[in-house]
Amino acid sequence: AALWLPIPASAETYLLMAEEHGCAWCARWDEEISHIYPKTDEGRTAPLQRYDLHGETPENVTLARRVSFTPTFILITDGVEVGRIEGYPGEDFFWSLLTMMFEEAGIPVETTG
Repeated sequence: AALWLPIPASAETYLLMAEEHGCAWCARWDEEISHIYPKTDEGRTAPLQRYDLHGETPENVTLARRVSFTPTFILITDGVEVGRIEGYPGEDFFWSLLTMMFEEAGIPVETTG
């Protein structure tokens, strides 16, 4: 039952993006989303952090499984993976999948409306 409780607002939550040099889908995400993301409610709730797939996994992060594809977007709360989007399905699908990931993890999106 505890899995369905909302995550407290004080939890450190961010969106970790695994990327690699030459990834065309990463470049497309950068073109279509990266400039918008920090200005959105989702971006304020889970700021973006990036890491190179071929570099070191960020310290103090527990992933559910190894990252195999780029881009991979991993929702992290207090150092633990709580959701993942593998690949970039295009702008419309990205936002829908991101919303579902927040909902499934029980993370309320901070609205500034």
